[in-house]
Amino acid sequence: MDLLEVRSVSKTYGKGEAAVHALKQVSFSVPRGEFAAVVGESGSGKTTLLNMIGALDTPDSGKVMIDGRDIFSMNEDSRTVFRRRNIGFVFQSFNLIPELTVEQNIVFPVLLDYQKPDREYLEELLDVLHLKDRRRHLPGQLSGGQQQRAAIGRALMTRPMLILADEPTGNLDSQNTSEVMALLKEASRKYEQTIIMITHSRSIAQTADRIFQVSDGLVKDFGRCRV
Repeated sequence: MDLLEVRSVSKTYGKGEAAVHALKQVSFSVPRGEFAAVVGESGSGKTTLLNMIGALDTPDSGKVMIDGRDIFSMNEDSRTVFRRRNIGFVFQSFNLIPELTVEQNIVFPVLLDYQKPDREYLEELLDVLHLKDRRRHLPGQLSGGQQQRAAIGRALMTRPMLILADEPTGNLDSQNTSEVMALLKEASRKYEQTIIMITHSRSIAQTADRIFQVSDGLVKDFGRCRV
C-alpha cells in the first residue's frame, strides 16, 4: 500500500519572464516502509518537492496524499497538527535547540503537541542512537554526527508515518555519514516508516530502496535499487 501519493503537483515562483517553474505536473508514489532517495542538481526542484510533501509550502495545483488524506484539503490549523503528528523532519543543519539537552530536544515535538513522552520508547531511541551517555549534553557539546543522531531521534519520537530528510549527511564526514545512513535505514525497517531523503550524492542514494531524480521540475523514477 502506498503511504505517499503525489498527483500532478505544480509550483511556479514569480511571474512573466522571471517565472521559475520549480515543479511541473509531478506524479509518483512511495509504498509504506520504503526508503526513497531524491537526487538532483541545485535548483532542480528537489527541495521544493520536499517542502510540498511536508506541507511547508503550497502547490499551485495537484494533490499530496499521505495515508490516503489530501493534506492540502485541510485547513491550516488541521494541516499543522497533522504535520506535527505524522511527519518527522531531519535537516542538514541539525536545527537542534541550543539551550536544550539531547533528551529535551528529542522529546520537544511531543511536548509541543501537549502529550506525555513515552519514556520506554525514549530509552529505546537513545540506545539505538548511541546517545545514552550524551542525553544531558547540550548540542554545543556534541560532535556533528552526535547532533545529527539527536535530530533523527527528535524526528522519530512522535512515531511519524513519514520522515523527510533534507541532505542529512551534508555536514558530516564519511564515518558519520555511514552511521547516519545506517540509522535511517534501521528506522525504516524497525519502525516501518517511510523515508524520503534528498541528497546530491549518487553513492548515498544507492543505499536507499528506490531513487527518484529531479531535473528541471520533472521527476523520474529509477525504480528499486539492487541490493
